[in-house]
Amino acid sequence: MKTILRKIGSLILSIILSIILISSILPIRAKAGFEIPGTCQVQVDSNAPSTVKTLDYGYDYNTYLSLRDMAMLLKSTDKSFSLEITGNSISMNSGNAYTPSGVENIPWEDDENPNLSLRRNEFKVNEEMVFYYTMIMKLPSGDYDCFMMAVDLAMILDVNITVSDAGSMQVHTREPFHISPVLLEQAGYFGGVNSVLVGDAATGEVYYQYQSDISYPVASTSKLMTCLLTMEAISSGQITPDELVTVSEAVHALSVSGDGVVPLEAGGQITVQELLLGALLPSSNECALCLAEAIAGSEEAFVEMMNQKAQKLGLSQTVFFNSNGLPFYTEDLIPSKRQNSMSAEDMFRMVSHLLKVYPQVTDITSLESAILESIDFEVRNTNPLLYNMPEVTGLKTGTTNKAGACLVTSLTAGEGSMEHDLVVIVLGSEDSIERGRVSGLLARYALNTFYEDGEKTESGAIKTYGDIPIHAEAAAEQIIRTARGR
Repeated sequence: MKTILRKIGSLILSIILSIILISSILPIRAKAGFEIPGTCQVQVDSNAPSTVKTLDYGYDYNTYLSLRDMAMLLKSTDKSFSLEITGNSISMNSGNAYTPSGVENIPWEDDENPNLSLRRNEFKVNEEMVFYYTMIMKLPSGDYDCFMMAVDLAMILDVNITVSDAGSMQVHTREPFHISPVLLEQAGYFGGVNSVLVGDAATGEVYYQYQSDISYPVASTSKLMTCLLTMEAISSGQITPDELVTVSEAVHALSVSGDGVVPLEAGGQITVQELLLGALLPSSNECALCLAEAIAGSEEAFVEMMNQKAQKLGLSQTVFFNSNGLPFYTEDLIPSKRQNSMSAEDMFRMVSHLLKVYPQVTDITSLESAILESIDFEVRNTNPLLYNMPEVTGLKTGTTNKAGACLVTSLTAGEGSMEHDLVVIVLGSEDSIERGRVSGLLARYALNTFYEDGEKTESGAIKTYGDIPIHAEAAAEQIIRTARGR
């Protein structure tokens, strides 16, 4: 016994010594974030440049600007705003005068890196909640300051911000926010995503695309196909929205797993409409599986329906393995890990079909939250743009390690019978922060393109949104849509 204890003691000692040795060799870093304080010179219109404090988050040139400094510079312009900042919240009100706290537009007092984290702090603009990632820090004066991306501030204020030289920016308050995806691509901006596509679902016109013909994993955006097949089943009378579905053991097992979102008990019942809410808003994997079993009897049979529908729609770069977009493992001795995959072009074609044939889907995807009354459970929408842009009506987020962070966004443009659904697809961004920012930029671009093209042709003549599209299929669909609008 003593011999065993001595051996155990020696083993523990050797482990401790190994940890000490490794620790002395490897660099120690307390956290991934690394905020580098700096300054830049910002010129508003024709005024003299002023100092604005900055924080580079994690990397050089990943710059966040002091909101107080910017508020002070815009104080006497049409883009002025008041500002209230606490330890975890920001409130902006446009058109109100900014009350200085005395710390604006001066350099940092020291060069020590502040211990801050980039968070989705509570953020209100004109009393409406929006979703932007910001850093909040307490100043020596006791006041708080907020640091946010220049492009996010530009979108909120609808101003044009340009960069002439390193450490120098110009704010053009009389020019609306504007971007060029082509210039962004040339600058390498889309190197951080797999693919993007921006287009008009009503006409099939593509405004911009990047690597859109390559198939990539799409994670939970797969649930849009599950939704499409569910809508078809409802339309054919196979099921009804109020029909109760009994939860299977497989659905319950997924619900209580690490990938579970909505608590579903085996033998319990929930309506088809609530399953759609669960699948589309909080991206419930178990709700998608429950729909698949209710419609096809098994997920295997439902996946066959998904792939058949993909072929019928002409989705040549698409393959489905399950109803929810989670990684799928084969039953081999050494299992293969597969994931539902689509190209952005295929996604655009599928989403355009969904929006044209079943436009009521946006009645669900435009909701910020909903109550699943059958199980007395509240679900919330995971789409950040729904809170930032009033034109956004959906559609679906998705994230896995392989797929990255994906977002399919729908927006409404135009009015009445001439209303169009615009679509922005972003696949494979690094994280949800970048996913939201890229999607937000392209959503603004989609709206600008739609209205600019709708107002004038290249010759300068006025062009109406009711012009018949050049494609026969799109023309027929527009006639049907116009009739529905009437």
